Amino acid sequence: MLKGKSNEQVYNNDTGVHGQYKTWFLDYASYVILERAVPAIEDGCKPVQRRILHAMKEMDDGRFNKVANIIGQSMQYHPHGDASIGDALVNLGQKDLLIETQGNWGDVRTGDAAAAPRYIEARLSKFALEVAFNNKTTDWQLSYDGRKNEPVTLPMKFPLLLAQGVEGIAVGLSTKILPHNFCELIEASIKYLKGKKYEIYPDFQTGGMVDITNYNEGKRGGKVRVRALIEEFDKKTLLIKNVPYGVTTGGLIDSIIKANDQGKIKIRKVTDNTAAEVEIQVDLAPGISPDITIDALYAFTDCEVSISPNACVIVDQKPRFLGVHELLATATDNTRDLLKKELEIRLAELQEKWHYTSLEKIFFEEKIYKELEKKHETWEKVLEAIDKAFTPFKKQLKRPITREDIVKLTEKPVRRIYKLDIDELNAQIKGLEADIKQVHHDLANLVEFAIAYYENLLKKFGKGRERKTEIRPFEAIQAKHVAIANTKVYVNWADGFIGTSLKKDELAFECSDLDDIIAFTRRGIMKVVRVGEKVYIGKDIIHVAVFQKNDERTTYNMIYVDGGTGTSYAKRFNVTGITRDKEYDLSRGNDKSKIHYFTANANGEAESVTIVLSPNCSARNKQFDFYFEELEIKGRSAQGNQVTKYPIKNVKLKEAGRSTLSAIKLWFDDKFGRLNTEQKGTYLGNFDGTEKLLVVYNDGNYELTDLELTQRFDPEKILLVEKFNPEKVITAVYLDNDKLQYNVKRFRIETTTLQSRFLFIKEGAGNRLEVVTTDEKPVLLLHTGRGTQARTQKIKIAGFVEVMGWKAVGNKLADFSKSTEMEWEQTEKDDKGQTSLF
Repeated sequence: MLKGKSNEQVYNNDTGVHGQYKTWFLDYASYVILERAVPAIEDGCKPVQRRILHAMKEMDDGRFNKVANIIGQSMQYHPHGDASIGDALVNLGQKDLLIETQGNWGDVRTGDAAAAPRYIEARLSKFALEVAFNNKTTDWQLSYDGRKNEPVTLPMKFPLLLAQGVEGIAVGLSTKILPHNFCELIEASIKYLKGKKYEIYPDFQTGGMVDITNYNEGKRGGKVRVRALIEEFDKKTLLIKNVPYGVTTGGLIDSIIKANDQGKIKIRKVTDNTAAEVEIQVDLAPGISPDITIDALYAFTDCEVSISPNACVIVDQKPRFLGVHELLATATDNTRDLLKKELEIRLAELQEKWHYTSLEKIFFEEKIYKELEKKHETWEKVLEAIDKAFTPFKKQLKRPITREDIVKLTEKPVRRIYKLDIDELNAQIKGLEADIKQVHHDLANLVEFAIAYYENLLKKFGKGRERKTEIRPFEAIQAKHVAIANTKVYVNWADGFIGTSLKKDELAFECSDLDDIIAFTRRGIMKVVRVGEKVYIGKDIIHVAVFQKNDERTTYNMIYVDGGTGTSYAKRFNVTGITRDKEYDLSRGNDKSKIHYFTANANGEAESVTIVLSPNCSARNKQFDFYFEELEIKGRSAQGNQVTKYPIKNVKLKEAGRSTLSAIKLWFDDKFGRLNTEQKGTYLGNFDGTEKLLVVYNDGNYELTDLELTQRFDPEKILLVEKFNPEKVITAVYLDNDKLQYNVKRFRIETTTLQSRFLFIKEGAGNRLEVVTTDEKPVLLLHTGRGTQARTQKIKIAGFVEVMGWKAVGNKLADFSKSTEMEWEQTEKDDKGQTSLF
């Protein structure tokens, strides 16, 4: 207890410990928010960044300075030590916008740290000097020790906050603003000034791809997904060409190794080949699909990350949560106001200069300087005489003549005035009047002046700052669909257990630990459970398999006896959706019901069976055949059709069935480059299990593939995808870059190897496929020339080009020209809705 204070006074009064704690904590939280973690909306800088830039401006002489010296200079303004200043300075330098760097400044892609401050150097960039500093428009305040002045905010004439991005954690809140593209921000500011709509999206130094579907203007609750670009070098090797924002090559490799150790993916090794450009080589294990592995890398590793922005800034000494459109509008308005202030300052300076130059001209031209030669009683009388001599000319001036004006005139060396001197003063006044007129014009047309300012920034500094991150929507990858089978599932048929720990029992299959398992018992109970160590299903299990949700092709054929009536029923059903761990009774619900016969058919096959009745029953025919194809596929809860009211001894397979389902209908989604059955994209037709797909790429290769839905295609590289028909003739026009001519050829596919690409155009640098079709009688529209010289030639290719081998060079069609464009004349779709035109 404090001396002279009661416990109640110490702990309960506002002036006691509790009261001080409340005040101190609030003060500390406010300090961290305002002075450390959150940027100001005016210039987009945190205090440490602003102080670093101010210190560098004070040191600026055009040469590089040691970072250690810059840190020392900044410590005059920032009271938090050299480590925080050094980290903030390196962070600014790595953004490559305001600071030019020299030496080893680290690498955001690899996570390598910068060299020690004594080894590296920096200076302000020309861009920073142009947009961030102007002493005349800066508001100043005392530094923390009261010895120097520092800027309240920098007069930033650019949306720096959105260009650099920022991340900070304060007390009770945080901020995370993603970086945006330099050129796009300027273009958006110009559109805003013109009153047009604009969109701005994140752009990262590390490149890659970004899905901005749920960006939500960078506000709380929004999200972006960022992916590395993964290329298929060959069927055994993948190359990761960049890293997502916020991920380093080392962290990415660690996540790949971890996913491999957990059995999510199967790789042989991963190698970091990063040098000037990022390249991580992933060697696949034998027999592993590269397409599935790419999806798995996105699903289970840091090749894809999700980022949640949270745009929080300081506005009027308070934190506010704003969207990127509001931030850009505020920055643009601030730029316009700063430009106005600069123009007003310049106007005042020009007017002041015009005033003094006019005074000087009158002073010499009208020989007022001779008043200095007269004998006046005092100096003040001399000044009064000069002022009186100016009286006839005061109407020519734009403000009154002050004592300081006259003193300044008398300080000029008096010498013989030539006409040349007067002419020079007249020329200066004329030039000043032109400048004043221009400033007045700019002030009257401030929006146009601001637009011209931004256009000049883009012209001077925009080169090399084009977008690095590709904007594209990402397809949703179901982790369970791409997970490698890394788990062995065992089954105890009699006792009714399945699981991964029953290693003394029978191995049923291998699956991933993300899969669900469907199981059926002799009693007629169906259950879907997660993969586990030991899960009870029910006695006498008759079938277990991996469960595929919404699977409308797997059909279950079943004959069961109802325990209540003794009547046997047959039914066919699908299982598309269930509640996990719930028991479903497939019979009529009697505990004595039992399944006589059960099969699972992946493509709806309907077999025929022989039913043998009990020899003691009264039926005339003790044996007969039953055909499942006569049954309709219904829901799992359906009773089924009556087979017999007599007791059945057994049911035997007579003949395997064929599929009763229609062929699979496939579509090609050219947005994501995926095959699908959900009617997304271009319809390709009906496919049975043996048919193939023909894919033709713009580099002149073709490929035959199977119908696996996990395949990945790059839609930007595909010119044609359709059902493969070996009898169809392919017509293609390609550029022979060596001879600068277009060649045409017609051929049939002669290869049968799946998943291998074959080059069917002439090999050579710059050669590319222009158009391709499988129409029987293709007609090419050849457009040449521009404007009034434009003309279109219609060419019936089949009329003069014979069918040749797929390796043939082809016939010359036309000479190359940059103005040449070509397309196929539109043909009607066939009765199946197919078309080969993309």
